[in-house]
Amino acid sequence: MKRLPVTAAPYQYIEKSFKEWLDILGYSWQAVYYMPIQIRGLLNWLERRNKTELSHITSEAITDYYYNELRQRKNYLHDAGTLSNKHLNKNLQALRKFVEYLRQTGKLQIPMLNIKQEEIIDNKPMVLTEAEIQHLYKATEIIPDKMKHAKPREFYEMLNHRDRAMLSIFYGCGLRRNEGYHLDVTDIHIESSVVHVRKGKGYKERFVPVSKKGIEHITAYLYDARPLMIRDNREEAFFLSHNGKRLGGQMLMLNVQALAGRTSDTALQQKEIGLHTLRHSIATHLLAHGMSLEKIKEFLGHSSLESTQIYTHLITEKDNEQV
Repeated sequence: MKRLPVTAAPYQYIEKSFKEWLDILGYSWQAVYYMPIQIRGLLNWLERRNKTELSHITSEAITDYYYNELRQRKNYLHDAGTLSNKHLNKNLQALRKFVEYLRQTGKLQIPMLNIKQEEIIDNKPMVLTEAEIQHLYKATEIIPDKMKHAKPREFYEMLNHRDRAMLSIFYGCGLRRNEGYHLDVTDIHIESSVVHVRKGKGYKERFVPVSKKGIEHITAYLYDARPLMIRDNREEAFFLSHNGKRLGGQMLMLNVQALAGRTSDTALQQKEIGLHTLRHSIATHLLAHGMSLEKIKEFLGHSSLESTQIYTHLITEKDNEQV
């Protein structure tokens, strides 16, 4: 979303305060940056209706904004139609977090939103091409111009190290969101190039091999970046937020989505990708390169081949599209 103007002093204050609240709670810098921008849409909408006091921010007003503004907004990126359901759900997530902020900080005691998430009809797993994966890696080598003056360069280089390690874990190793979230430093075996997944689905443990490049990225994060994030030497989590706390699964997902937005690939920028997209992608790529279904099953930690066979269908569909 483009930066919409907000001129009312109470709204300028509340936007800044919301951003600071997210930062203090340890949300990723992407969430700290983008969620207030999404809330700015609500504040701008209220201003255009001459509602410029904090008391005008009500659950009813937010609901009205969601249904009569956001759901009707034209999707300029695609030159047709309205915003996708996935994009609407992102905005709804920000609105809910904003209401949570208002309640927890005592700014306003308004009811939680009674808005259901939009239904995502297409359940077919999204798979990125190998070229798109490389675009994600390249995005971790740059610092967006709009962020360069917000914090020291070293801060973003630290986060880029972490994001490369994140790609190496969720794409390179194909871990599930919950598996990656629960990783501790002791689960990373650099010398043997494996990751010990202790919190697998159904409480199953497994050892996942890591590529040479993946080990390089993980090692760089572990020794060059993670120490800069630590606030408590007792913290065991592998993935840390910039304030030294275990990075939540939701924030890991937002980091991946932010990377897609920073790439030079306009098609990739519009895709609503997540951590499971990376898992689906590595499985499909391994199968395309000749790895057996049985080995992919073990790699992913599937309990049966039936779950793994979906990737053969994805490859078949892709081949048919190219004919």
